[in-house]
Amino acid sequence: MSVKIRLARFGKIHAPQYRVVVVDSRKKRNGRFIEEVGRYAPTQEPSFVEIASERVQYWLSVGAQPSDQVHRLLELTGDWATFTGEGSPEGSLKKPEPKPEYVRDENKKSVVIPTQKKAAEPAADAEQE
Repeated sequence: MSVKIRLARFGKIHAPQYRVVVVDSRKKRNGRFIEEVGRYAPTQEPSFVEIASERVQYWLSVGAQPSDQVHRLLELTGDWATFTGEGSPEGSLKKPEPKPEYVRDENKKSVVIPTQKKAAEPAADAEQE
């Protein structure tokens, strides 16, 4: 059985997302896989890449062959350099900028309208009598 590390597609029609999976090479693209080792979303800016380095290192060490696309992702994350021992293990993957912290504008009023307690008022009138 030859084992490959490749991408399995999921997501919407014009918004692809991929799982990085370890699979028998004879299986279909989205068929049954052995293990999911990462995720890749190319439509985000910058692209989202999340790979479990320890698991990828294990599968590469036992002979799993990455596809061309996965090979590029492993080079971006630095996992390929760690496996081969060539180059720097730091990846060239861009990190997304953190969202700015929300600051409430004190000049604006609340949009929520307070509800009136009509049911409680008659009960209070009955107690006073």
